[in-house]
Amino acid sequence: MTASETRPLTAVRRFPSDFLWGAATAAYQIEGAAAEDGRTPSIWDTFSHTPGKVFEGHTGDVAVDHYHRFREDVRLMSELGLNAYRFSVSWSRVQPTGRGPAVQKGLDFYRRLVDELLAAGIEPALTLYHWDLPQELEDAGGWPERATAERFAAYATLVADALGDRVTRWTTLNEPWCSAFLGYGSGVHAPGRTDPVAALRAAHHLNLAHGLAVQGLRAALPAGAQLAVSLNLHEVRPLTGSAEDREAARRIDTVGNEVWLGPMLEGRYPEELFADTAHLTDWGFVRAGDTAAAGQPLDWLGINYYTPTVVSQVRAGEARPQDDGHGASDFSPWPGADDVAFHQADGPRTAMGWPVDPSGLTDLLTRVAARRPGLPLVVSENGAAYEDVVGPDGSVHDPERIAYVHAHLEAVHRAVEAGVPVRGYFLWSLLDNFEWAYGYAKRFGAVHVDYATLARTPKSSARWYARVARSGELHAPDAHV
Repeated sequence: MTASETRPLTAVRRFPSDFLWGAATAAYQIEGAAAEDGRTPSIWDTFSHTPGKVFEGHTGDVAVDHYHRFREDVRLMSELGLNAYRFSVSWSRVQPTGRGPAVQKGLDFYRRLVDELLAAGIEPALTLYHWDLPQELEDAGGWPERATAERFAAYATLVADALGDRVTRWTTLNEPWCSAFLGYGSGVHAPGRTDPVAALRAAHHLNLAHGLAVQGLRAALPAGAQLAVSLNLHEVRPLTGSAEDREAARRIDTVGNEVWLGPMLEGRYPEELFADTAHLTDWGFVRAGDTAAAGQPLDWLGINYYTPTVVSQVRAGEARPQDDGHGASDFSPWPGADDVAFHQADGPRTAMGWPVDPSGLTDLLTRVAARRPGLPLVVSENGAAYEDVVGPDGSVHDPERIAYVHAHLEAVHRAVEAGVPVRGYFLWSLLDNFEWAYGYAKRFGAVHVDYATLARTPKSSARWYARVARSGELHAPDAHV
């Protein structure tokens, strides 16, 4: 039996007693209070206020008002049995221009949030960057410029100085692939630029920013601090077994995964990346010592997973399918892979159009563990959007989401059974929220939010997940939950 093969659930699956059961959010998606207490615009404020960039002109100005309702939200987390909560800090809330001293009112919000979490027995898992670069830094060139990496390291130290006595679990970046290649390559994310060379420069400086931040955090935090990065690694599969399709998968793996794993885990870029993109750049922006700086020791690695990536080589005279699941654009987020086609597998899909295939999570966890034996792994994001409907009694019954999460927790447990050191699982997301370029049209939350009143209502999936989190046990699926 291979890691990805499914076997019927005939017995209870028990997770380790110290397993992290959490949910995750991001600052711009939930906080609101966009202009309060010294906060200035981030690239997502600018992008969402630009006509045509976000569904129906939605913005995160109010989002779900977590900035004012965080105590209510922590109570919800406690009711849902969570023992960990992954959130991000808004850079422009605590250091509005990306330079200079911190704004204490901004830091005070996170101090209050962390104190509330700790009082509820919930471990805070802090992410320093979830895509919301201060607009002033973008105006100065953004992630394609080396100075942004240096500014990020200074910002990381500011936050560590303020919260290091309260927070043990730190993540530098969330999904830098999206920041670099959707933000600067395809343009479907902020800042909306469409330059493949800028995307590659951004990728390098995000790697550098991560490494410099880890160095700064090690110096600023107590010895027991746990440092990590969260990557949306792609489980890349060739459409067929042909040599051409395997080569297509290799190229997507290189620019989707190895562009991060090489520097961050091994202190080097793969030569294949340079060869694949030689027609775009000579990578002269990589300075001596950069990749060594990026390759700092980590205490764990966060892996975000939603669906596999299926690819093929475009045949002569054939149209190139571009449905890679990352939003429509005339520009590719895959530099050096213009002749690779993307395919969506048959079978059930989420409201995002993403195929449901939990085997990819088992395979991904197993592959990363084999590459770096002994490095603890955490599923730092996994979840699904569905067309949730509020019933006549005000309840939200979402059996599709229960089935999705159940299947993916089974996938995690298979990896654990195979000896993969998976230490936790964070459901995406705690709350319905601003889903980036999709605005408020896609709901990922375990908790339903009425965007008119901002009332919170736990869905049936939240109640189901609470039972799993409290017991640490995964039982056979129950259609009547």
